[in-house]
Amino acid sequence: MRYQRFAVSLTALAALTLCLAGVALADDLQAVGDPDSLGFSAKRLARITSWFEAQSKRGDPSGFVVGIARGGKLAYLQPTGFEDRDKKIPMRPDSIFRIGSMSKQITSVATMMLVDEGKLELDAPVAQYLPELKDMQVVKTDPATGDAILLELEPAKRAMTIRDLLRNTSGLVYASPDYTDPGFGNAAIHALYGVKAPFRRDKPIASFVASLGTLPLLHQPGEVWEYSIGYDVLGRVIEVVSGQTFDHFLQSRLFAPLHMVDSGFSVPEDKLARLVAVPGAQPKPLSDGDVGKPQTFFSGGGGIVSTAPDVLRFCQMLLNDGELDGARILKPETVRLMTTNSMPPGIHFAGHEAGPAFGTGWGLGFAVRTDPDFSLIPGAVGSFNWQGSWGTFFSVDPVQKLILVMMMQRTQYSENGFYFNAIRRLPYAALKVPEVPAPVASGQLNAGALTDYVGRYDFGGSASSLDRQMLVADGNGWTGLESVVAGTDGLRVIKPAEGGPAARAGVLAGDLITAIGDQSTKGLTLEAAFRRISGPVNAAIKLKITRQGQTDPLVVAFAREAVPSHSVALQVRVADGKLVVEATGSWSILDFDKGQPTPVAVLSKDEFYVDSGDHTRIAFTRDAAGKVNRAVLNPGPWEQRGARAQ
Repeated sequence: MRYQRFAVSLTALAALTLCLAGVALADDLQAVGDPDSLGFSAKRLARITSWFEAQSKRGDPSGFVVGIARGGKLAYLQPTGFEDRDKKIPMRPDSIFRIGSMSKQITSVATMMLVDEGKLELDAPVAQYLPELKDMQVVKTDPATGDAILLELEPAKRAMTIRDLLRNTSGLVYASPDYTDPGFGNAAIHALYGVKAPFRRDKPIASFVASLGTLPLLHQPGEVWEYSIGYDVLGRVIEVVSGQTFDHFLQSRLFAPLHMVDSGFSVPEDKLARLVAVPGAQPKPLSDGDVGKPQTFFSGGGGIVSTAPDVLRFCQMLLNDGELDGARILKPETVRLMTTNSMPPGIHFAGHEAGPAFGTGWGLGFAVRTDPDFSLIPGAVGSFNWQGSWGTFFSVDPVQKLILVMMMQRTQYSENGFYFNAIRRLPYAALKVPEVPAPVASGQLNAGALTDYVGRYDFGGSASSLDRQMLVADGNGWTGLESVVAGTDGLRVIKPAEGGPAARAGVLAGDLITAIGDQSTKGLTLEAAFRRISGPVNAAIKLKITRQGQTDPLVVAFAREAVPSHSVALQVRVADGKLVVEATGSWSILDFDKGQPTPVAVLSKDEFYVDSGDHTRIAFTRDAAGKVNRAVLNPGPWEQRGARAQ
């Protein structure tokens, strides 16, 4: 069968795009629709199920629910593993999860509902609604070093506002009594918050907020982005402005209109059988895991429970510009404001969740993708997402009209990234791109000619042309120096990635990196440091290090490597006189799977295609000397370019 019979025109793609956009307001999230009609490859969509099933078969104690909607229709909803592994209770589509910090987006929407109604002013001082937070002092910083001076305070240059709470620029911080979180710039202040303003499930929000009035802000309002307890403060603001307790406001004004039937701050007795068990050490009685009984402290920052279907409905409302099933929750312009980067140029980012180094900004309650070539957020620029510490994740891509939701339940937040990588990549890798007409095959090439193409081709971190997770021109190198903090004297290594390039070269936790290459790191911001640390795969990096207990500085040099959990690569070889292609990185790509060599047929010199599946085209390019140096998948507007490994 000739390849051309499978080709569709670009006009057909435009028609499909318009069709998807036309149904974006339809609410059809109850039953899974036909993947092909929603623009997915059924074969590649099935890889999601296989990947999560593989984790369960390997003994992962977490079960999973993954939901995907496109164009207002449900494309995929799949439970995997166990709701309670010890009791062998299988996961179900409507299992109930603690969603942790995904509560923040719900709180943000509730806040903006009151702004839309004229009951709350976005730029009003928080103290206008909560007088107990009036005249909060700020920790003074040393002008020479920029370090905070714990026992010295100064007046705030301006009052923190409702907008500051929404965008994490209030100066408030999170408590960290154990001093161990590398995202925190001043552990003593975070510990003080833990002692003076602990979360207490047996106390109301009002008591918690009142205790904050006795504490200092770590940053001047509006000057630093730092993840904080501001959303818990917003819960109290909502109570004061609305005259309702926060839980009643959410239930009556948000959950009920959106038919989010299983969302709230606790799980009723008749639904406890669907509450997902937390594997390993069980939640402490007063932590945000104790949701099996009615609550008193309604944590807007991390206390809500929900299900994948409920989160899909919440996200669809946002994708629909604030409306679902005739229920108008927010004005369209309000949704756009919330999901647009609100960070002013030059603002400092304290932490590892957002900032230029991550291609990610922050709106009013949402992380927002700002860089087309690098981001932790999947999808087009303007896509927005967040995740919860228990292992939940959502993302909304307005361009593709795509919603991704992943739910699991874990106590080790540091392990969540492994699963977030999967939900960020696999759905985009399942989206189909149109097949472009190609020339008629001109015959076979001899085996000798085929050897020109043999080799490994690295595609960086993106498994789809519709989503670029990393810098993809030649792949983005990995050093294993992801956990560092910027100080006045250089970059302090908190913990190098185990088995990573830096660790193998001898870099240890506690080392102070004083120079990268020949450039000093003294006074370097974290964003600028990551830009220096990053670089192409195989590129050399040299670090000058000061180590405690040693007088002389150390110099270590090593090569950047492909990121293990992100890499996409193809191995090309000749078998039985034909060219065969196999995915060998962390992810399959288009028609090429891991462990399954796929033969490709000749189209023309340097061009081949898969005569089955989704008919992926692969074209090889040559350098000035005539040597093959790249592989290009589906050449054209949706192409993916891979560099040949040296």
